Formats: sequence, C-alpha cells, structure tokens
Amino acid sequence: MQLQLYDGVASIARPAWPDGEGAGVFVGREWLTALEETGCVGGATGWRPLPLALERDGRAEALAPAYLKQHNRGEYVFDWAWSEAYARAGLQYYPKLVVASPFTPVTGSRLLGGADAQAQLIAGLRQLVDDNGLSSAHVLFPTAEEAARLEEAGWLLRDGTQFHWRNRGYAGFDDFLATLSRDKRKKIRQERRRVAEAGVEVRTLAGAEIGDGDWRLFDRCYRQTYLEHRSSPYLNLDFFRRIGDRLAGHCVMFVASAGGRDIAASLCVVDGDTLYGRYWGALEEVSCLHFELCYYQGLEYAIAKRLRSFEGGAQGEHKLARGFEPERTVSAHYIADLRFRDAIAGWLRREREGVSDYMDQLFSHSAYKTLAPEE
Repeated sequence: MQLQLYDGVASIARPAWPDGEGAGVFVGREWLTALEETGCVGGATGWRPLPLALERDGRAEALAPAYLKQHNRGEYVFDWAWSEAYARAGLQYYPKLVVASPFTPVTGSRLLGGADAQAQLIAGLRQLVDDNGLSSAHVLFPTAEEAARLEEAGWLLRDGTQFHWRNRGYAGFDDFLATLSRDKRKKIRQERRRVAEAGVEVRTLAGAEIGDGDWRLFDRCYRQTYLEHRSSPYLNLDFFRRIGDRLAGHCVMFVASAGGRDIAASLCVVDGDTLYGRYWGALEEVSCLHFELCYYQGLEYAIAKRLRSFEGGAQGEHKLARGFEPERTVSAHYIADLRFRDAIAGWLRREREGVSDYMDQLFSHSAYKTLAPEE
C-alpha cells in the first residue's frame, strides 16, 4: 500500500472511497464534497482540502480528511495561546495541518480504516508535516480508540468538555421532565410557556418534507444570527441545498412561525441513533425561542424516535440546567518543534487537571433528581 495526497475529497472517485462510510455522515464523502463544491472550504477560506489516502490497487484502504489551515476558526479546539507563543518566538504557526470535519465539533472517526491502516495514516500525517516544514498536525474529535493510537505514536492529547443528553427510555417529554429536580422542571416549563404565549408555533420537517423555500428561510435565519454577532457564516445556501438533496434522510428542521410569518429555524442531523444539533437562526427576537428550537424540540424528537442521544453542539453550560450532561472530548496534536512540543505537553497536563476539576463541578450541579428533601 502507498500513501496518496489529494487536492480534495471530490478528487477521490466514489468507487475508490474506503469502507469508512459507517464512521458517520460528517466524514462521509457526500458531506465533505458538499463543503468543497459549494466553496465553504478551499479557495480563500483558509481551509485547503488535502485528504491523505492509503491506497492499494487504486482503491483507498484508509483515509484521513486533512486540511491545510491558515487560521484556527471553525475548529472548536482553541489553540490561540499556541499560535501567540510561536509569534513571540518569531516563528510561523500557520499553515498547520488539521484532520477534522470542518465546522463540526462532533466526535467520530477521523482515520477511516482498520488499526494497521490507521497506524500508517498517523505516520503519514507526521511525515507530511516534517517534509513540508509545517508547525503541527491536529486530529480533532477522534474516537477514543483513535486517540489511544495517536498517543501511542507520540501525539499529545488534549481534553475538552461538551454537553450531551442521553435517552433513558423516556415515554415522552413529560416523562423526561419527571426525572429532573423541581426547580429545573419549573424553569423548562416556564420557558416553553413564554414561547407559546408569544403566539409561536413550531413545525417539524424531516427529509423530503424540507422544500427549497424552507432551505432559503433557514439560510436567511442562519445568516441573520451571524450578522447580529458581527461574524461571517461558514456555510451558504448552496451547501444547505446540497445536503438537503444528497443527505435528505439525515436532515431534520424545526421552523417557528408567529402571526403567519416564519421567524426562526434550527437544523439537526440524525446519524445512527444520535441527533446532532447543528445550526440555528432567527429573524425576530422572542424570549426563550433559542431554547425551544435548539433544545426542547430536539429532545422531543429524539424521544419520539427513540434515539439514544442528542448532542446540542459545542460548549454551553446553560445546557446543564436543561438535562444535558458533561462529556469529555479529546483531540490529538503533533508538534514538530521539540522545544514547543515539551512546553505544550506541560501546558496540557495543567489544563487537563483544570478540565477534570471543571467536570467534577459540573456533575455536582446536575439537573437530575437527587435525594434532596424536596424530592
């Protein structure tokens, strides 16, 4: 087998794609090519696709969705301190190599292929960095098994925290609420009541039910929210239309309307037994509407469809009061410069202790019932 570097996932013929589609929709060929073909990556975006494939007889036995990065935006693993340290030393941190699903902080396979093939991919990524004078390589949100292999190969592991919801066999939303402490139940009911009293109604669209008008509405909402935060959106209408066509079976949209007007929408992706909250936006401000569209509608959907879990996106301690629980995430990092590798290793050890303490604190504030007297 030999390693082959491509200038994009779209350059890899479909029949040659590795048997890694089961690794998840976010590292599937359709999702990654949609990003390329609609200009969300490539060009002047600072995300240059450079997938690394391990091939035998013209077929990819394994693949790493790698990108040459000129910045750290859209990664959700923040390394500003590292880039600033390089700058103070008069060194260039960018470009760097990143193995990830762009703009998608979702844990899943990042090294498509078996264990032996993964070992060769890991060595190939390191060689790619060393041969081209790059500062580093970063594998974001890999599986625990992949992280272990990367650590065995000398990569540094970094811990992070997200908030996920687990379905414990709830019969309905009220059944879920019954497992929460009294004040958390009350808060959620109050928030949902505020949305209803504002005259907001929500409809759920799945798969082919999502029409072009719905995608155009969603794109308007998505862009408006970025504008209000004085930021630029990573994705565009062409991308949303593309996944709506090619990955319709994975798409779920919640649309809010009031007074006969559609005013907000959120988009989720179903993959296997998990619902992933991905994007949202609003054209009008309504109290608690974000919680309704981004959390409560998703929870109801997951319960109704008997999905195992719901991941509401990166960060957000406010999710804790709404039944989400802390989950540890991991990333892996190869730092080419030995001096910086040692310094960052020490930095990561200290950070890991802080993450552990933070997780302990979060668990002590669980929304779920305890043996408190009130219950």
